Amino acid sequence: MMSASDSEASGGPLQPLMVQYAQAQRQYQQWLDKVTPFVLQRWLSTAGVLALFMLRIVFAQGWYIDAHAIYLLNLFLAFLQPRFDPSLQDDLMADEIEEGGEATSPLPSNRDDEFRPFVRRLPEWQFWLSATRATVIALFCTFFEAFDVPVYWPILVVYFFVLFALTMRRQIQHMIKYKYVPFDMGRKVRYGGAGHR
Repeated sequence: MMSASDSEASGGPLQPLMVQYAQAQRQYQQWLDKVTPFVLQRWLSTAGVLALFMLRIVFAQGWYIDAHAIYLLNLFLAFLQPRFDPSLQDDLMADEIEEGGEATSPLPSNRDDEFRPFVRRLPEWQFWLSATRATVIALFCTFFEAFDVPVYWPILVVYFFVLFALTMRRQIQHMIKYKYVPFDMGRKVRYGGAGHR
């Protein structure tokens, strides 16, 4: 058996750094756990950091290659999509029916169907965390000239808007075809209470 002194000796000179790193990770996770319930405040802080990033680009007149915007668009699309793609489910359902089985869809097909909540491919928490991290890293990178690659920025802006229009059009068509809305709209209905008939 190894004693406590043997385990400390096996860490070598990096042991104090590893202890500090583990402590910093715990404190970071505790902070994340504390801010989890404050959805509006989290998104407002991310919008503030994004505004700082944009102001930095405007005032520094540089860093126009912004893969950051395309990354955020990619996150947003994953946030809008269901975890289980109904188009893939259609193929599986057709196979099940051919084999004589009963097919079920992850999305409700009509009003009388049982309640199935919309499960996102990228949950809100992960969307916020990834967007915030990407924005902080992008802001940090603007302080280094090595990341300021000279480009003709209007082309990038047009490219982003064309990409946004095409991907959102496709996503909206997907939502219409499979009849789902990825947002909670209207009043919440509670089941099983006095108001339920």
